[in-house]
Amino acid sequence: MSENAAIRCRGLVKRYPRVVAVDGLDLEVPRGECFGMLGPNGAGKTTTVEILEGLTVPDAGQVEILGEGWRGEGRALRSRLGIQLQETKFPEKLRVAEVLALFRSFYPSGPSVEETLAVVELQDKASARVVTLSGGQKQRLSLACALVGDPELLFLDEPTTGLDPQARRQAWEIVEGFRARGRTVLLTTHYMEEAARLCDRVAIVDRGRVIALGTPRELVASLGAQHVVEVAVKGGQVLDEATLAALPSVEHVGLEDGSWRLTVREVHRALPALLATLAARGAEPTHLTTHHATLDDVFLSLTGRSLRDE
Repeated sequence: MSENAAIRCRGLVKRYPRVVAVDGLDLEVPRGECFGMLGPNGAGKTTTVEILEGLTVPDAGQVEILGEGWRGEGRALRSRLGIQLQETKFPEKLRVAEVLALFRSFYPSGPSVEETLAVVELQDKASARVVTLSGGQKQRLSLACALVGDPELLFLDEPTTGLDPQARRQAWEIVEGFRARGRTVLLTTHYMEEAARLCDRVAIVDRGRVIALGTPRELVASLGAQHVVEVAVKGGQVLDEATLAALPSVEHVGLEDGSWRLTVREVHRALPALLATLAARGAEPTHLTTHHATLDDVFLSLTGRSLRDE
């Protein structure tokens, strides 16, 4: 294991009465990296992060954060971390600056309240009460509370869930600014675009295990093709896997919710052949789309399920 690791864990296990949330998970994140954990809801991402943050005790396994293990209350280690949970409830009658000043008081050093509000673009809301903030503004306040201690390691658990596209992009820019200072980020998400934009490497997690690990580009390249064609036809039985697999440039064929998914190297060769096959069989497509292969396609190829599945 590297001496430069910000996060190390080996053999993490966490069981609950009806489910094994984390099942022997291994992870190592170097300092200065933005590392993503990508998977659908229920994959075990949040439980893993809560163990790494020292909020949950694992049933088995070892954890080391910034070269230290969790011992006692871990106050010294906590002062080096910034944590944004999936959902944070603030006292609604407090003013924004008051909330941030409270969080700033928990840390021995860090930027001022005013500086941190400027980073998350909430300067004009400093005197506003929390109850008046929009969902996106509350999420930025939550991120400000994670940044106000000038952390070495930032944990972000589904930081943009529920945000509109503009608010999501604003949050991404804040994370990119933090990462540009050489700090470390652990991000959990089920948004493919978010992981592809922010993360140096991504671990795809399913059922409490890491099932794939690499840069976003490496993971997509593991499909062996650059494009995905989806097609559905009336009647459903007009097409079959063998026929589709024999089409030019097709690498893989799968069936999901009544639609055929073809992973193809060259869409300009595969698509005309597919349309010719449909015409020869008198089949009328009810759905036909193409897109560049994504991390969702990687997850689907590995598990047969979509990242969007609950």
